Amino acid sequence: FDFCQAEGKKRPSENLGQVLFGERIEPSPYRFTFNNKETCKSVCTKTYDTTKPEDKQKLDFLKKSMLLNYQHHWIVDNMPVTWCYDVEDGLRFCNPGFPIGCYITEDGRPKDACVINSEFHEKDTFYIFNHVDIKIYYHVVENEALGARLVAAKLEPKSYKHTHPDNPDCSGVPMDISNKANGEVKIAYTYSVSFEEEKNIRWASRWDYILESMPHTHIQWFSIMNSLVIVLFLSGMVAMIMLRTLHKDIARYNQMDSTEDAQEEFGWKLVHGDIFRPPRKGMLLSVFLGSGTQILIMTFVTLFFACLGFLSPANRGALMTCAVVLWVLLGTPAGYVAARFYKSFGGEKWKTNVLLTSFLCPGIVFADFFIMNLILWGEGSSAAIPFGTLVAILALWFCISVPLTFIGAYFGFKKNAIEHPVRTNQIPRQIPEQSFYTKPLPGIIMGGILPFGCIFIQLFFILNSIWSHQMYYMFGFLFLVFIILVITCSEATILLCYFHLCAEDYHWQWRSFLTSGFTAVYFLIYAIHYFFSKLQITGTASTILYFGYTMIMVLIFFLFTG
Repeated sequence: FDFCQAEGKKRPSENLGQVLFGERIEPSPYRFTFNNKETCKSVCTKTYDTTKPEDKQKLDFLKKSMLLNYQHHWIVDNMPVTWCYDVEDGLRFCNPGFPIGCYITEDGRPKDACVINSEFHEKDTFYIFNHVDIKIYYHVVENEALGARLVAAKLEPKSYKHTHPDNPDCSGVPMDISNKANGEVKIAYTYSVSFEEEKNIRWASRWDYILESMPHTHIQWFSIMNSLVIVLFLSGMVAMIMLRTLHKDIARYNQMDSTEDAQEEFGWKLVHGDIFRPPRKGMLLSVFLGSGTQILIMTFVTLFFACLGFLSPANRGALMTCAVVLWVLLGTPAGYVAARFYKSFGGEKWKTNVLLTSFLCPGIVFADFFIMNLILWGEGSSAAIPFGTLVAILALWFCISVPLTFIGAYFGFKKNAIEHPVRTNQIPRQIPEQSFYTKPLPGIIMGGILPFGCIFIQLFFILNSIWSHQMYYMFGFLFLVFIILVITCSEATILLCYFHLCAEDYHWQWRSFLTSGFTAVYFLIYAIHYFFSKLQITGTASTILYFGYTMIMVLIFFLFTG
């Protein structure tokens, strides 16, 4: 964007999480001194001559960004500068960004932020917010010798057509740029800053303003109750089946005295000779289980730390950094689990198993990520990840994660295979004709619905925080939902597994992985719905990016739930 640039200031450095999320912090040309009030101070003036093609291009870019409601995000002392405005019911909403400008349509309808001022009424016109009134609130520290702490920063975006850009007075008509304007357009950027003492906000609680401006918490409790009801219902079902049927069966076994009765087996006891037959594609299943374990532990630890408040929005990029580092360090459990299962499936090719565990799923994620990055590079976006960071991520993966996976696999293969309580028959049993409900596909499709029902309200807030730049701070809720999701996935799978074992179908390994793994497909459908209903994304590159990143999330979620 062609805004005022800061001269000769060093860019702040970002951490790994910020780089991966595409957060870039630029130095600002707006200079403040503490407790030094400024009114209507000029920053710079930009002149566009629409007859010159490069000037016209810059102005058109500015217009397009106003049309799409692009936002400035400013930071003072690590605090986002918020723009607070009244919404209905006398509530105030604080937005951590403010728009570049706004547009009045050809039929005189104000779009987005143009509703805040009745002076914005010219048809087919853009109004640019070229003046900001910044108010900085501070808290004087009583017991220490000198100093005050900044506790909040708020601003009001204004639009003024400065008649004398060199000597601005910040009054008069708004700065309008007509859509059909020709000739010279002059935009003067100015600011005012004032300081106010705020005794009520402590420095430690200066992030609480986010909580006030987001009245979503009651929805959260509703969704948690909703999920808990599902969990109770499932637990009841599982407990009832286990107690009733298993109790009955065991009682019947204990009553048997003569051997003739023992021949009349039924239901799931008929398949005892085939239940531990190794699954088809056992290699792939063991690799998925290894990667899934890695992701499960990573999610658990990350959310646990986030609950304790280590990864709050105040530490920018901490969440992503934590997740990536944990994922790299958790290669050992992945290798171990994959090796244990592969060995118990009677597999021999242990080298292939280790290599697939360390390269298959991470490789897919990295390849997807790399392609997205190429698109960002091609578009010249500032969110593109520099080459150095890519090399650093590859180094983390090859030099730390892969060796750890090998160590885990070594211990996994050294241990004896998991002992099966019953012997597997030589000849596979015939599987009888299945009813519609116990066929693989309907069972798998039904299995994903319940876990998805537990999470979809949380999903809405998470997608908002990723795509709509809203702060996400409800880690306590998220941790609860995570635990509920784990329980629901397990119980739904146990139930469906029991049903199809009763129908004498003994191919349970892949099916139990896919039953709860199918939740990821519902996640994908929801993400597509979110894309079309909530986001106004235009352009091929942006669409490809949205779905590219969504596919990474879906794959991780699939491995995790499975």
